Amino acid sequence: MNKILDFLYKKQSLIYKIFLFLLSVFLIVYFFPTQGKFKYEIVKNKPWQYENLYAPFDFPILKSDEELEVEKIEVQSSHIPYYNYNQATASKILQNWESKLNPEIDSLIPNKIGHHLIQHLLDSIYSRGLISETKQLNNKDLIYLKRGNKVQEITYKDLINQAALDRFLNSALDTLNQTTQTSIKSFFYDLLEPNVTYDRDFNEKLINSEIANISPTRGSVSKGSKIIAKGELIEGEKLRILESLKSEYQSEDLDSSSYVMILSGYALLVALALLMLLLFLYQYRQDIYENNNKLTFIFFNILFMVFLTLVVMKIGYKYVYIVPLCILPLTLKAFFDARLGLFSHVITVLILGFVVPNSFEYMFLQISAGIVTILTVSELYKRANLFISVAQITGVYMFSYLAFSMIQEADFQSIDYNNFIYFILSGVGLLFVQPLIYTYEKIFGLVSDLSLLELTDTNSKILKELANVAPGTFHHSLNVANLAEAAANEIGANALLVRVGALYHDIGKMKNPIYFTENQSTNITPHDELSPQESAQIIIGHRLEGIEFAKKNNLPDRIIDFIRTHHGTTTVYYFYQKAQEDAPEGVTINPEDFTYPGPKPYSKETAILMMCDSVEAASKSLKSPNTNLIDEFVEKIINKQIDDNQFENANITFKDIQLIKKILKAKLNNIYHLRIEYPD
Repeated sequence: MNKILDFLYKKQSLIYKIFLFLLSVFLIVYFFPTQGKFKYEIVKNKPWQYENLYAPFDFPILKSDEELEVEKIEVQSSHIPYYNYNQATASKILQNWESKLNPEIDSLIPNKIGHHLIQHLLDSIYSRGLISETKQLNNKDLIYLKRGNKVQEITYKDLINQAALDRFLNSALDTLNQTTQTSIKSFFYDLLEPNVTYDRDFNEKLINSEIANISPTRGSVSKGSKIIAKGELIEGEKLRILESLKSEYQSEDLDSSSYVMILSGYALLVALALLMLLLFLYQYRQDIYENNNKLTFIFFNILFMVFLTLVVMKIGYKYVYIVPLCILPLTLKAFFDARLGLFSHVITVLILGFVVPNSFEYMFLQISAGIVTILTVSELYKRANLFISVAQITGVYMFSYLAFSMIQEADFQSIDYNNFIYFILSGVGLLFVQPLIYTYEKIFGLVSDLSLLELTDTNSKILKELANVAPGTFHHSLNVANLAEAAANEIGANALLVRVGALYHDIGKMKNPIYFTENQSTNITPHDELSPQESAQIIIGHRLEGIEFAKKNNLPDRIIDFIRTHHGTTTVYYFYQKAQEDAPEGVTINPEDFTYPGPKPYSKETAILMMCDSVEAASKSLKSPNTNLIDEFVEKIINKQIDDNQFENANITFKDIQLIKKILKAKLNNIYHLRIEYPD
């Protein structure tokens, strides 16, 4: 049992990687659509590249969207509308109209014949029905008028609308004088209420029912019939039949064995894609492969983009290009490098290519956009660069899509220009990469160039305190930062990272600044009152003090690594030698009391800092420096570090070290160049 636990403990990193790999495969396959996959690629207006295709079973021919839209419009235009006749409104007016007469109008009516005339007109109007003008119809159009439980078919002209009412009253009152006509018409207009209304809900229900009954198919293809021959152009009716066959495959209900087979195929393909990513990391980015936190971050980003695309596809396949897939290479480039960003993007596109429509077109567009993303987006912390790159990425999407559409449609009018809007929306989505990077930094503890740039600000709280408390150390850190940045640029290391590490590597000296030579303004040193061992412990202690101070101020771990490793396992030689000189005869001085605890530098950047820090600090002791002296001095210090195996854990080559020596020599010669003496 103990052996098993011991084995699991030793292999916990590998076990986690296997778990992460299997979990990622499971999640992706679980959310993949599981319908049957049509094994042929259909590209409009291109020749059929496969052998002659015969119908494997009977299947209907689907109507195109345009055909269905035409039928829908035809249903709406041919629909006979239903109107409601409100008898209560008519009865109310017919029974109570006399109470509405005022004395002025009553006096204009010479006798009771006039009352009979009004009653007759009202009966005539409401026997036909008075309608408000809510729906424009022709007079000859048929309508259905619902009177209670009865439905009467009439023409629209049988009803009285506003225009017909005016003509009706003019005709009926033409024997009266103008004053009487005007008063009675005004009375009618105030009295009358429409009693015929358009039954909107009932009509919409009928129309929707008729539209739902529209058949989505027209005709069928019999089993064994030839669909298309090799080399024939995919267009017109052949295109419609091929798309119908593809739809039939995808909508076909799968039995349990077929379902398992499809899932197994997806699982194998997704596993192969993710395995290629792991092999790439193992071969070329060992540091990331060994770091499970970084590995989790990469897999999380891939899963996030896959899930986002699948969710959008659930809403509608046509919206697939809205997904800002290029956020993936942007994000990974910000935290790691361009090569990893592009490789991860390609793997993600390959995975999505299994399920998206027009997979070749989709993959071509996305990989092209990913390449442009990697090539154009540099110095992401500069806002203008991001906007320019987003514009270029969006342009590549549009240009590529237009080229594909020209091949497939052979007509500019047939191109679906809605996709251009989707590409623009995708570009807008890319602008959210900066807040996303900030969120990832907080969740995964990673450091991007944006954060590094903020840390280079010498007006930051920590560096201002360093400048006030230990001005000599601050000046030393600036010099080291300049040397280290130049060296990093020369060998292709992360110059911004090493500059930040150099600025903060000695912040531990703020606790006891006077004990360090660069902060002493006189020849009197507090070390004179201490033993060599005590002095060495104070010097060595600035490393631990720096780590604690950095953690207290929430500096990223990548920067703390520079504080931790910038002296490696070197010896505080001055006090070690002094201890040997002061020791009584026969007493052996333990060198471990004067040695930094490490660890040794483990990357190019931390190795560069060790070299630059040692050279810059020791250069202050040079008297009358010249080119030969500086060259010998740099060689001596760095060769001593090599002999002490300080760089054995760093991925730095002898060629890199030689280039760094060359840069340091050139920089120090510029700093200590001879100046002419100016006359008093």
